[in-house]
Amino acid sequence: MRIIFTLPLLFALTACDPSSSKPVTPPPVETPVAPSTVEVPAPVEIKNSVVRINSTQQSWNPAQPWEKDEPRQRRALAAIVGPKRVITTSEMVADATYLEFESPDGTHFAQAKVIAVDYEANLALLGPADEAEGNTLFEKTVPLALTEPPKIGDTLDVLQIEDNGLALLTPGNLRSIDITSNFLPGHGFLTYRVKASMQSAASSYSLPVLKDGKLTGVLISYDSKDQICDVASTDILSRFLKAAIAGDYKGFPSLGISIARTEDTSFRQWLKLKDDQGGLYVQAVRKGGAAELAGVKKGDVILTIDGHSIDRRGYYQHSNYGSVFWGHLVRGEKSAGDIISLSVQRDGQPLEIKATLTREEESSKLVPGYTFGKAPNFLIKGGLVFQELTRPLLEAYGKDWQSRAPLDFLDAMENPEKYEDRMERVIFLSGSIPTPATVGYESLRNLIVRKVNGKDIRDMKSLIDAFNGNLGELHSIEFDEEDFKVYLDDAVATEVDSQLLKRGIDRLSRAE
Repeated sequence: MRIIFTLPLLFALTACDPSSSKPVTPPPVETPVAPSTVEVPAPVEIKNSVVRINSTQQSWNPAQPWEKDEPRQRRALAAIVGPKRVITTSEMVADATYLEFESPDGTHFAQAKVIAVDYEANLALLGPADEAEGNTLFEKTVPLALTEPPKIGDTLDVLQIEDNGLALLTPGNLRSIDITSNFLPGHGFLTYRVKASMQSAASSYSLPVLKDGKLTGVLISYDSKDQICDVASTDILSRFLKAAIAGDYKGFPSLGISIARTEDTSFRQWLKLKDDQGGLYVQAVRKGGAAELAGVKKGDVILTIDGHSIDRRGYYQHSNYGSVFWGHLVRGEKSAGDIISLSVQRDGQPLEIKATLTREEESSKLVPGYTFGKAPNFLIKGGLVFQELTRPLLEAYGKDWQSRAPLDFLDAMENPEKYEDRMERVIFLSGSIPTPATVGYESLRNLIVRKVNGKDIRDMKSLIDAFNGNLGELHSIEFDEEDFKVYLDDAVATEVDSQLLKRGIDRLSRAE
């Protein structure tokens, strides 16, 4: 008997709040402000050292992982940093389906490609996709040299080029320096805070920042109300470019710990810390990370890193910048494979530890923090929709996702060590398309899958294999929540799957 059902208008499942897809950050220099009187025309030759980047981006729909969202466009002005090599932000290339260089006068174009990208540091190095197009566009261009790192109080110039070709320099004062997460939460890098009064000029998502005619940073964002620019620092640009131009870019390292300050007096007494000691309390040590491999344990107090004393708030004295957060000693001054020295206090006793820094790959995490350029894994079986948990999926719950998302999902992200022994990815039932196979299950969603047909589920591939190993039978699906179990008739589910393929879904699974 032929099964007939109505496919809902593009499947309002969902694991997420359907009205709360992740908002796109507005271009940082797009909001007009009152024209500034401090902007001055830039030297004519500076236009030989920059290009525009046009980007078309299309991300995957977190609620319906078999399809993409509507494409969007971004535009940036970027510095040429080597022969046919251009530096920009990773936000410009994230989920890009097409990248294009454009000469400042708008007369020459060339398709661009990504040479290296670091989403954590928010930097990307681009080159021409076609050598002949590249030769034409980059003919007579002059790469910008990097400056020495500036100091607090120095004047930095933000470069803009209007649509009429007029190049403008807006001088700004370097007010402060800190470690900030400027694209991905939890990934902090040395960032300049520059006070500059900018007008909108030609809308641009990021801009080169100069000092004495040389490149000193890349503008990441601009707050028009407070007139503050966040600028990726010279230090981070320099390390990124050195590794990216050399080829086989591996990214910035990590120590693999989470820490707490030691300012509280009672806490310090319990830790047996002296008044003249600072220190960072190690709250957690990531499994397989550099710290764990070196012998760092939860409860340790880190007093110095590479000979630099760490104060109670986690800061040390940098020779150029003054007080800087400790993370720069790891991510800003070291590479994967470098050895870092830690002076630790454990149970009141001093201990010296040397750790070999490693790169923490996002693909190794139980709950990946980002998935740019990678299609989401999923499975539709008879109308039941299964997905892999990621931070972007959690963020799809809306602005207050950290309080609105299911507690067990948040727990898996914040405490992965509780789950890693039994799974490599968190597989969950995200929703149910109403079909003859899902009668009675329409309201089920946000349930972590434990077993299918008696087999442990460790990732999407193991889920698909568990269903395929029981074809023609009654499937049993067990969830973490109170040993909850549901059943799915394979014959009915198979017929439903064939109907879904005919009614708008181009594939039923992905496990890559």
